[in-house]
Amino acid sequence: MISQKLMTDFLAVTLYLVAGLAFAIVPMIISRLVVKRSHGALREATYESGMATIGSAWIQFTVVYYIYALIFLAFDVDVLYLFPVALTYGKYGSRDLVEVLIFVGILSLAIVYAWRKGVFEWKRR
Repeated sequence: MISQKLMTDFLAVTLYLVAGLAFAIVPMIISRLVVKRSHGALREATYESGMATIGSAWIQFTVVYYIYALIFLAFDVDVLYLFPVALTYGKYGSRDLVEVLIFVGILSLAIVYAWRKGVFEWKRR
């Protein structure tokens, strides 16, 4: 037989799941009911700063731009990890310094790897 505690836990998880789905689905339903629909050629036209576009709006970027974005994102998140370390730095002496140096060293290896792969060289294609 299933215990009472297990059923209570299952009910709590189910309620969280239902609430999460409601928070995701209800705004979409409300927007469908409230928003005025428009149709026609202007609906599919590209709009940029109130000016008509010249040529196609679909252009391809080289993979270098995406790699820059990923490197930026990785280092941005890593800086967020360093803030708590800076707040608690000094409680454990030199162990903190060694841990931070290992962390920054691993990050530096990522930069060295990207540099060796030629990511930071701009080549016009």
